[in-house]
Amino acid sequence: MRKEGLVRVLVLLVVGIFLFAGGGLAADKPVKIGFAYIMSGPFATYGQFAKQGAELAIEEVNAKGGILGRKVEAYFEDTAGKPDVGIRVIRKHVFENGADVVMGIDSSGVAAAVAPVMTELKTPLIITHAATPDVTGSKCNRYTFRVSLNINQNIAMAAAIAADTKVKTWTTAGPDYSFGHQSWEYFQTYLSRKKPDAVFLPQAEVAFSPAATTDFSSYITKIMNSKADGVLISLWGGNLIDFVRQAVDMGFFDGKREILMTLGAATEVLYALKEKMPTGIWVGTRYWFLANDTPVNKAFVDAYVKRFNVYPSYNAHGAYAAVKTYAAAAEKVKAVDKEKIVEGLRGLSLELPVGKITIRPEDRQAVTDGVWGKTAADPKYPIRILQPIRKFTGAEITPPVAETGCKMN
Repeated sequence: MRKEGLVRVLVLLVVGIFLFAGGGLAADKPVKIGFAYIMSGPFATYGQFAKQGAELAIEEVNAKGGILGRKVEAYFEDTAGKPDVGIRVIRKHVFENGADVVMGIDSSGVAAAVAPVMTELKTPLIITHAATPDVTGSKCNRYTFRVSLNINQNIAMAAAIAADTKVKTWTTAGPDYSFGHQSWEYFQTYLSRKKPDAVFLPQAEVAFSPAATTDFSSYITKIMNSKADGVLISLWGGNLIDFVRQAVDMGFFDGKREILMTLGAATEVLYALKEKMPTGIWVGTRYWFLANDTPVNKAFVDAYVKRFNVYPSYNAHGAYAAVKTYAAAAEKVKAVDKEKIVEGLRGLSLELPVGKITIRPEDRQAVTDGVWGKTAADPKYPIRILQPIRKFTGAEITPPVAETGCKMN
């Protein structure tokens, strides 16, 4: 009896030591974040800015003791802007890197391909850039969230600005894939509601260019020869930079047409163009570093400029915001368990440099304020700034859930 009792005591002691050690090891285990961005090719600057934003946020989180006492580690992978590569990258993050959460995605096509995979991987995905409405619409799911503005929200602002102009007929120049086509479709829908007599050129007369395009002269000529007196430009990254440079040389910005660039205020673009970017052009963005004078935004901008010697772009902000949002969700549920994090992200509200955001629980889309502005020169800045700035509330630019097509499983 004594021997059996001693064995029981020893077993309990060993189990207790094991559990204690295991608990200690769990506490020491880092929180792993897998980032997926375009890190090569004509859109690589977006991935570079995002990496900087993510690194800054992680440094700040770790300096304050990490997430629930656990250090944060980052893994960066290049999606190359290709859906199949994006899926492989996400799987690598989850299965090889052991990611607790995945963040990023630049391309709408990649986002649309990746989002459905997250239900299989049962891992939260926080989209920080890709704007396709599908991932918080028809392809919404329990694990996919977005902390940045989507196409609907950005185009709602463009339509409001367009409605205040004297333009009668509109055309578009955009990438020949979902982002460009959806931007044009939503622009027509939203502007028609505000201005029923607006005219839009038919599909055969607008200018959609492949992502690999470097010579935009034929597309620019097509627009200049059209009857349109208004142009919605949804090109972005290297495509937009090439378009603007060539358009300037061809006299496109001669004042004969109203021009709206949906992502013209990306600092990646503004730094590349500098004085080559015309002034007086309406441009959109998902975050503008001069739009908020809040302590949170000022601290972010100051820290970013000090660390990287450039002003933060919306993609830098998106990555930074995702890390901070994840940390807030973990603090809310006191765990980094994937299923608990999903619950923590649903309905989460927090103050970010862009302002207050709320992740709508019904479709996982962030409701956040938006900004457009006109390009202007200011000797205090090495790039074009926005002046005047026009702000829109999240409530006025975010469509109701009933219009998104989201049916959460």
